[in-house]
Amino acid sequence: MGRFRANSSSSGTPKISTASLPDIVFMLLFFFMIATTMKEVDFKVGVTMPEATELQKLEKKTLVRNIYVGKPLATFRAQYGTEPRIQLDDAFAEINQIENYVVSERSAMPEHEQDLLTICLKVDKDTKMGIVTDIKQALRRAYALKLNYAATQRANENL
Repeated sequence: MGRFRANSSSSGTPKISTASLPDIVFMLLFFFMIATTMKEVDFKVGVTMPEATELQKLEKKTLVRNIYVGKPLATFRAQYGTEPRIQLDDAFAEINQIENYVVSERSAMPEHEQDLLTICLKVDKDTKMGIVTDIKQALRRAYALKLNYAATQRANENL
């Protein structure tokens, strides 16, 4: 039988292979690309949600379109004033534009989901009900009858 001799040149620890390092980096990159959500809307109005005790979560958020109502942010106050304004997607809008907005959003949806369109009103808690009533009337004219009001959970229900 032969004997194995220790090679004096390889007495140190072996080097760690870095061949799989790019694979690991790309796996992490793909994970964060898939797991990260992008902001859908640039807010131009400030909305402080009212508090509520009875809340329900919406099932399918792809069927929901948001209408934001509140005072313009500080960067837009010089141009739009301090009265509550309506924001549709990324732009300020007037009451008469709501019907066209609903029609265009409904037509962009698949046909079997068009009747399931829900409008979510995200209204600042200090906004007067007059503008909300006007929005609801415009939604009725556009046959957008599924309406949702956004709110936050009240911290203490004994209030």
